[in-house]
Amino acid sequence: MPYVDGFIVAVPKKKLAAYTAMSKKAGKVWRGHGALDYREWVADDVKVGKLTSFPRSVKLKPGETVVFAWITYKSRAQRDKINAKVMADPRLKSMMDGPPPFDGKRLIYGGFESLVKV
Repeated sequence: MPYVDGFIVAVPKKKLAAYTAMSKKAGKVWRGHGALDYREWVADDVKVGKLTSFPRSVKLKPGETVVFAWITYKSRAQRDKINAKVMADPRLKSMMDGPPPFDGKRLIYGGFESLVKV
C-alpha cells in the first residue's frame, strides 16, 4: 500500500531560491535511496482562513510563503528503511551545515496511509 510523508513549511520569500536548491539536493538523496516520488509546491492561491488554513498552520509571517511537499514510498516499511538511510547519508548532513533557509520549529510533517485513489 503506498505511503506518503507530507510537509508544510513557511519559507521566507528572500530565501526561496536557497530553499529550492536545498530541496533539489534532498530530493535526489531520497530518490536515490528508493523513494518513488519527491514533490514540493509553493503557495499560489492560499488564503488565510478565519480558523484554519495553510498560512495559519505554519504561523506565516509577512515576507514568507507556504511550501507544501510530499515524498511517496511503496509502503510504511519501505519509508522507514529509506529514511534511516537518508538520515545517515553524508549528502544530507552536508546540506545541514549552517542554518536552514526556513524555520524548522514551524515545519509540520507526518506520515499518511493511502485512503482513496480515483
